Amino acid sequence: MFKIVRTVLWHLSLALAASSFAGLAAAQAFPTKPIRIIVPFGAGGIADITARTVAQRMSETLGQQVLVDNRPSAGGIVASEAVAKALPDGYTLLLMSNGTAVSAGLFKVLPFDPVKDFATVSTLGFFDIALVTGTESRFKTLAELIAFGRANPGKLNIGTINVGSTQNLAGELFKSSAGIDAQIVPFKGTPALITALRGGEIDVAVEILGPVMSQISAKAVRVLAVMGDRRFDGLPEVPTVREAGIANFNVASWNALAAPAKTPPDVIARLNKEVAAAVNTPAVRQRLKELGVDARAGTPEQLNELLMSEIKRWTEVINRARIEKQ
Repeated sequence: MFKIVRTVLWHLSLALAASSFAGLAAAQAFPTKPIRIIVPFGAGGIADITARTVAQRMSETLGQQVLVDNRPSAGGIVASEAVAKALPDGYTLLLMSNGTAVSAGLFKVLPFDPVKDFATVSTLGFFDIALVTGTESRFKTLAELIAFGRANPGKLNIGTINVGSTQNLAGELFKSSAGIDAQIVPFKGTPALITALRGGEIDVAVEILGPVMSQISAKAVRVLAVMGDRRFDGLPEVPTVREAGIANFNVASWNALAAPAKTPPDVIARLNKEVAAAVNTPAVRQRLKELGVDARAGTPEQLNELLMSEIKRWTEVINRARIEKQ
């Protein structure tokens, strides 16, 4: 009897060793064909350019093409569903963003679970959201704007792009954190938002820095503060919202890569290593810096924690602002 048990255990250990070796060999061989990053945004935007910049560098080091497949839709649902249902082999990836976290609280039903259906790989970068005003605005500092908002309930107009966007929710969070009663005015896109700002239709706009940098450089608009935890390198004289007096305020948009759930850990580790190498390449960092993106890789665990904390935060903002779920 003892011999039989010992024989069974011996064969079991051989099987486990063979399985581990096979997994390691597969990871070392990966990739053997092109990898596809499905991007939930249209071509030409910051997220798309970020993905393409990192993908190009990864193609060089992996020896296989890393392609970008644009599939824009409301809440990024089309792209996310496609990746969630893809084979968990590491060849189909999602450009995840804080929009993924927002969708968890904004939609009544999703065809995927934003946490359980994905295996996180790494962040790519974080990009600042700013409070921007017109050059002729009476508000020279964020403190002046907050003081006006508190003294004049309902008279301050804050413009953002469409309801439920990161910028729109950042505006709602700023309003509640600053303790002001202000009107959030949504616009269909950045061009309409900036036109309204320059025309004096709104007092201040909440927008990602990248799309308005040309307007800032041309002195057509002025930045009162950035919403992240540090000053933007390209505008070192502009304070953060936290520095301007709102404690613990920290909002930034971000992009990351994720794979379908059940993707082998060794493949995730290989992808994480390649992303980190690409993001830390000087040429990549410089290109992303030009877009207002702080290139920053991280571990799968860090990205998973970020995703869950962002889902919690934006769901609370959506509920507090009484934004109707879609």
